[in-house]
Amino acid sequence: MRFCLSDPAGPGWEAEPKSNTFAGWPAMRGLGRYYELLVRCRGDVDPVSGYFLNIRHIDQAVRQAALPHLFAVVNGPGGSSAVAMGALMRRLSELIQPALGGSVESLRLALTPFYSLEIRSRDMDQVLLRHQYEFSASHRLHVPAWSEQKNKEVFGKCNNPAGHGHNYKLEVAVIVSIDPHGRVPDVSQLDALVDQHVIEKLDHKHLNTDVVEFRALNPSVENIARVIHDLLEGPVAGVGSKLDEICIWETGKTVCTFRKSYYA
Repeated sequence: MRFCLSDPAGPGWEAEPKSNTFAGWPAMRGLGRYYELLVRCRGDVDPVSGYFLNIRHIDQAVRQAALPHLFAVVNGPGGSSAVAMGALMRRLSELIQPALGGSVESLRLALTPFYSLEIRSRDMDQVLLRHQYEFSASHRLHVPAWSEQKNKEVFGKCNNPAGHGHNYKLEVAVIVSIDPHGRVPDVSQLDALVDQHVIEKLDHKHLNTDVVEFRALNPSVENIARVIHDLLEGPVAGVGSKLDEICIWETGKTVCTFRKSYYA
């Protein structure tokens, strides 16, 4: 669900025609705030209709229960900067859940195109915080134990002896606790850790030659994801959070996700 919140919202926003729900309703007024709310539900498919849940019911639940609360919070005392985000995520879940028969598994609020918070119904004491980053690096895909011919067959142009480069997009997801006041750690704390332990180490480097972790490890997107996970796991734990997963895009079409639990 996409929607915009203006400050102040103005009277009668509920009655605005839903002319373009793809881009967002309520629509943007002036310099408003744009959000996306991703609702994940789980249940059995009806054998007759083929439906588990009518998508219109999700739309209705969000717009009737969640949006009025968000408007009230944003326009309340202290404005949006005073919002306890952990408490907000809990409350949104509580408001939407009854209207959808208790089927809501998780709720994810995208605060910007790069930053989101997600709460899962099975664990209302923690939030999954995601933030995105970028770095540029070059690498060569090559296995020394293979022949030159096999390397070229497997890696193609990526085996170019001089290497080649990418503008990588990185998403880091960490599990953070909601404190007794309903707050969660500010995303700037994660930004500082990623900058120190990942970006400074990998940005504008030739991974094969400049980064010790890849001296004996082929810098495929799969291995890059795992190395970044290893670089961040300890620092994230050191501030009382838990690293959930690393997603890295090598191109707009190629993304790899590493989550340690996959391999436990």
